[in-house]
Amino acid sequence: MHVPVTPSFRLDGRRAVITGAGRGIGLAAAAALAGAGAHVTLIARSQQEITEAADALRHTGAHADAHCLDVTDLAAVASFFESRPAFDVLVNNAGTNRPKSVLEVTVADYDAVLNLNLRSAFFVAQAMARRMVAEGAHGSLIHIGSQMGHVAAAGRTLYCASKWGLEGFSKALALDLASHGIRSNTIAPTFIETPLTQPFLAEPAFRAWVLEKIKLGRIGQVEDLMGGVVFLASDASALMTGTSLLIDGGWTAD
Repeated sequence: MHVPVTPSFRLDGRRAVITGAGRGIGLAAAAALAGAGAHVTLIARSQQEITEAADALRHTGAHADAHCLDVTDLAAVASFFESRPAFDVLVNNAGTNRPKSVLEVTVADYDAVLNLNLRSAFFVAQAMARRMVAEGAHGSLIHIGSQMGHVAAAGRTLYCASKWGLEGFSKALALDLASHGIRSNTIAPTFIETPLTQPFLAEPAFRAWVLEKIKLGRIGQVEDLMGGVVFLASDASALMTGTSLLIDGGWTAD
C-alpha cells in the first residue's frame, strides 16, 4: 500500500525577495522564509533599517542580504530584477494606509496609498515574473493583502480600494502565469500589531472595536502570519493559486 508523504515545507536552495522588509510583517516574513532554509533578500527604502534587519537575521544563522530600494521607483524596480538571477519566492509586502472619511480624502492621499499598495505591488510582481519566465523558473508570488480586501470599514476607502484591487490582480496574475509554473496568492491578515498599526491600536475605542470583531479575542501578532508565508512559498501549497489565505481571527466569518 502506498502511504502518502507530506510535501516539504522546507525552502533549502531557494531564493526569496521581500519588500518592505525592514520591520513588521515584512521582517517576520523574511525570518520565516530564512528559517525554512531560503536565502532572503530584504528590500526597503531605508538603508539603515534594512541593513540592521539583514544583520539581525544573519546573527541567527540565516542567509540574508539587504538592498535599499524604493518600490515606487519603477525604473529602479525593473533594474533590480533584470540584474539578478530569477528569484523563487516573492513576498509583495510594502504598503501604507491613510484612514479618513471619503469626504476628506485628497488626491495626495489617494496617490500615496494606491501608488504603493497597488501600483508598486503590480510592477514588482511583473518584474519578478518576467525574470522567472525568461529563465524558465517556477515559484510562488505572495502578496500581503488584508481582510479589508474582502470586507470594508468606515474611513478606509483608500485602503479597501487598494487591497480589493490587489486581490483581483493576484487572481488574474495567477491565470496569466499558471502555464509557466508560477503561483500567485494573497495573505489577508486582520489587524496585526506593527509600527504602522500601533498608533491606531493605542486608541481605546478603536482597540475595543477591533477586539470585538476578532472572534478569537486578541490582536494579531506578526508571528501569526509566519506559518502562512512558509506554506504558500513551499511545495506544501503546490496546488494553490489565485486564492487568499485569510488569517483574520474570524473577522470575516461574521
